[in-house]
Amino acid sequence: MAPGPRNLITDVAGITVGNAEDMDLLSGVTVVLPDAAAAAAVDVRGGGPATRETDALDAACLVDAIHGVVLSGGSVFGLEAASGTVTWLDGRGRGFAFGDQPHVSPVVPAAALFDIANGGNKEWGDVPPYRDLGRAACDAAGDDFALGNAGAGTGALAGRYKGGLGSASAHSGGITVGALMAVNSFGSPVIPGTATLWAAPFEQAGEFGGSGELRIPVGEATHSLEAGTKAELANGADAAGRNTTIGVVATDAALTPAEAKRVAIMAADGMARAIRPIHTPFDGDVIFVLATGKAELAGPRPLGLMQAGAMAADTVARAIGRAVFEAETVAGWRSFRDIHEGQ
Repeated sequence: MAPGPRNLITDVAGITVGNAEDMDLLSGVTVVLPDAAAAAAVDVRGGGPATRETDALDAACLVDAIHGVVLSGGSVFGLEAASGTVTWLDGRGRGFAFGDQPHVSPVVPAAALFDIANGGNKEWGDVPPYRDLGRAACDAAGDDFALGNAGAGTGALAGRYKGGLGSASAHSGGITVGALMAVNSFGSPVIPGTATLWAAPFEQAGEFGGSGELRIPVGEATHSLEAGTKAELANGADAAGRNTTIGVVATDAALTPAEAKRVAIMAADGMARAIRPIHTPFDGDVIFVLATGKAELAGPRPLGLMQAGAMAADTVARAIGRAVFEAETVAGWRSFRDIHEGQ
């Protein structure tokens, strides 16, 4: 299994990504746009999610494909970014058509993370800026995009570190899998007492600083709850609901919505490999899966599906590692590289 040429989710053919951010607001939006409607699913693990249109992705529902996914800062206000994305897609005729109606109906699920208390200027009055940021992110969509303090990762925080936006890809068995993660977690992405990311064992090609070699004796990082989140736990009630890791996995494999759901379930394990603790009552962790259907699963179908899910989990872990590694210090929130420079 090797990274794709960009090592981004856009290594999956037919997927583009756009970011828009406001550094005064210290928040932003990321959109994932397939070039055609794609089979999709979602897995919600966190105790405090902020989502839109996730029910439509139930395999028992009528919708069997979607036209985009939005990841946003801004908590419940950020969900308005999906409205901007819907109108942008409608203006380009990308959505489900119903007879001779003047508009199409794009299906655009969304998830938002909580970055309202990160120090940015949130005095937006009666009209939050996220609808406009959603449209701006669509305008910017392409094969290449920024990581770290960009898009939905602009104001993200990860434990005591500046969080961010990360992406990674992998190719194996004739299919490509990519992940895009906005990391704003309650838990720590770093092994307590070390300068080593939890995602280190999954690193490919030095994508987060060559930290793949663990720099602690085996067995000394088992008590992550006590050592890694003591400060956050001390603020317990105040911190509740202020964290979330949200993301998108895309693959070129031809999957049914039910199969995409299995990949989403397996992909969520990538969060557990890269953040501890994860899926807490304080987080709103969500992963979407998009399947463009441009490639076939190899071998017996259940085994091919298992491979896609395993690739997704590892790629999610790597995308989280990249998000934290690429983030930069801002507004007093220190980055992983600044804290551990030279270690």
